[in-house]
Amino acid sequence: MKRVLLLAVLIAAGACALQAQAVDTTVCDVLKDPASFNGKLVRIKGTVSVGLDQFIVGGTDCGRPVNAIWLAYPDGTKGKTGPDAMLELRPAHNFAGKYTAATRTPIKLEKDKAFKQFDSALAEQHKGNYMCLGCRRYQVSATLVGRLDGVADASLQRDASGKITGLGGFGNMNAYPARLVLQSVSDVTPKEIDYSKDDALTKGITPPSDPPTSGGVFDPLTAARSTATAIGSSQVGITAQKDANVYGKKGENNGVSIGYGRMNEVSDNDGALGSADSPDGVLYNSTFNMNHLEGAALSAAILHVGQHISELRSPSTTDLVEPAILLESNAWAITISAAIYMREKFLMLPGGYVIWNWKWPQADLASNFQTALTTYFAQEGLVNR
Repeated sequence: MKRVLLLAVLIAAGACALQAQAVDTTVCDVLKDPASFNGKLVRIKGTVSVGLDQFIVGGTDCGRPVNAIWLAYPDGTKGKTGPDAMLELRPAHNFAGKYTAATRTPIKLEKDKAFKQFDSALAEQHKGNYMCLGCRRYQVSATLVGRLDGVADASLQRDASGKITGLGGFGNMNAYPARLVLQSVSDVTPKEIDYSKDDALTKGITPPSDPPTSGGVFDPLTAARSTATAIGSSQVGITAQKDANVYGKKGENNGVSIGYGRMNEVSDNDGALGSADSPDGVLYNSTFNMNHLEGAALSAAILHVGQHISELRSPSTTDLVEPAILLESNAWAITISAAIYMREKFLMLPGGYVIWNWKWPQADLASNFQTALTTYFAQEGLVNR
């Protein structure tokens, strides 16, 4: 009993010490050396953005491969906002590398009026007459206080055969070297994102109907596989079918899981070794928010994340450490192909970036897509080479 009481006292003392040592910093200063901030309580003024697979505090161009900090709520918050899709890598029971789960001081979130304004604004979707994956109505500038989790290197570590032996980062694809677990928010200023050009471009367009259901029940994974098959036997079609099949057959234990819900919290088993085995020693946990992704959009997102899993599991032999920008670019290329074969006439990204327009000449499709995507990455996605 005394040991249990002593442990409770030590945890409480650690939490008080963390609260007393808040450090004022910036996104770029954190990203210069994330590990030096690990475990510290920090105060950051920044702009928070939410996208298809993003929940981030962005800075100006910090000159890093990922120019943002992943944001998360403490376990049990039940907030409204967060990414619409996410892929989290976790070491399986038979993980090939050495692994020790980090010990972190718990954080309690102040769910006051400022937080509710912050959370509600970031959850509000932009409603357009087109497919727009992860499009929110607002970005929010705010002062954020929370525990900073940081690592020196977020890139996946592999052995000579390409097998993953080290997981480092946070957030989607474990690609972020820093994560802020929110304790409080203040100075909340929502800024509405301008989608007026997109809305004008698509005025009068009737969106296609959602994929047909079987027995009145829509199965997004089945629809995603049907779309991949419909793309055909081209290289893109073969890739899309591979991406759809990474989720495995029903009941198959292939290390890939698919779930539905919100992805805005630090899980109660954060960073712990998985209890199940996986063919390559890594668990690929994909989650989708069906409140924000419906019908064709959900199927497109499933293929998008499937492409991430395909590349992470079987990387090019010439580039075992693929940068986040390459992984994202390839996933969006597959997503566009899916949108086309689902008869979507437009595909937009958060912030109002058109990456597919049915009126583009075939000869201009690749260049227009790449130009829009590069601009999106630099200004909204906050990833570069």
